[in-house]
Amino acid sequence: MKRLLPLLLILPLAGFRPAPLPPPMPQDGPVRVALVDRDRGTELRSYPAAGQRWVAGERGHRYAVRLYNDSPRRVLVVLSVDGVNAISGEDADPSQTGYVLNPGQRADITGWRKTQDEVAQFVFSSPSGSYASRTGRPDNVGVVGVAVFEEARRWYPRPQPILRDRAGPAPEAAEASAAADASASRIEGYSAKSQAPALGTGHGARESSSVRDTDFERATRSPAQVLQLRYDSARNLRARGILLDSPSRLDRQPQAFPNRYVPDPPAR
Repeated sequence: MKRLLPLLLILPLAGFRPAPLPPPMPQDGPVRVALVDRDRGTELRSYPAAGQRWVAGERGHRYAVRLYNDSPRRVLVVLSVDGVNAISGEDADPSQTGYVLNPGQRADITGWRKTQDEVAQFVFSSPSGSYASRTGRPDNVGVVGVAVFEEARRWYPRPQPILRDRAGPAPEAAEASAAADASASRIEGYSAKSQAPALGTGHGARESSSVRDTDFERATRSPAQVLQLRYDSARNLRARGILLDSPSRLDRQPQAFPNRYVPDPPAR
């Protein structure tokens, strides 16, 4: 029997999609993911290495997880930051609550969800200063991931809501978990040969970010798509042999609307 859970829907204000810069990395599935340096106002370029995609962050800078729903249907995105569900604060699992994106919607998730109207900003921090480490969960610092679910066809009979089965994961979920564990083992083995992680995601200042509840019936119990981005300092990425483009080499064009709001002028 399919599961029907209350989830969170991003308001339509977040649905406008200016052309991304730099071009997004190729990804198979309905959703694309990028990290945005909010202090620089730029989408961070990702680089391939050892079967992963890597992004260079800068300590102290605020960032957002940018989600693109390229499909013609609503999707549910369960967002994990450093192994923690960005809405509930639980150890992340695909079965948990997430964000629902409308067809063609772009949304920037800017922080840890505190209420329906507020988040604590995502900030690149030291690993020890990350929210995950401060809550006793340092093992997965340095990775952002999404599990994407497609919506069940609405003309099917809608089943009654059921409580989550606490006895254990579904076979599909167990297989997905085993694959994720194997992938994590490969990643950890690679990282052990490299620099220790230099960045984590801190629990920053509060800011306004409004969502509302909605219902979403998942078409399947296992995700239709799973993506992850690894992030670290530019120095550590170079130590892993990743050749980074300098900001001056990125193909950046002038933008008529680079910011959302009017800042205060400098003090005289």
